[in-house]
Amino acid sequence: MILGIGTDLANIDRIAGTLDRFGDRFRTRVFTPTELAKAARRKDEAGTLAKRWAAKEACSKALGTGLAMGISWRDMAVGNLSSGQPVMTLTGWAADRLAQMTPPGHHAIVHVTLTDDHPWAQAFVVIEARPDAPQS
Repeated sequence: MILGIGTDLANIDRIAGTLDRFGDRFRTRVFTPTELAKAARRKDEAGTLAKRWAAKEACSKALGTGLAMGISWRDMAVGNLSSGQPVMTLTGWAADRLAQMTPPGHHAIVHVTLTDDHPWAQAFVVIEARPDAPQS
């Protein structure tokens, strides 16, 4: 069953301007070290970070809270499988919220997809609950 859906559209030029203006203060407030390392290896750091910004916004919406209810930017982290597929990992308050919204006897899966077409970066997040495997 679907527990939550979120989407966000971020302007890459706006993120680039924020990086220029606030630098590491912005980077470390919003992004995890893993996210920053990936972005630093990319030709388009701002585009990479804009997609992750959009994913965090979309995830907070899928959690039903937005960013106003105590969730931290760094409680939501975007990584990648070896295939390149993006994955969302939740910690802290975001993980607590996910546990609260997951029905008993189920486990939650957070699906995320990212795309960009300059100057836009977009993310969709779907939170799914699947029944736990029966115990033998």
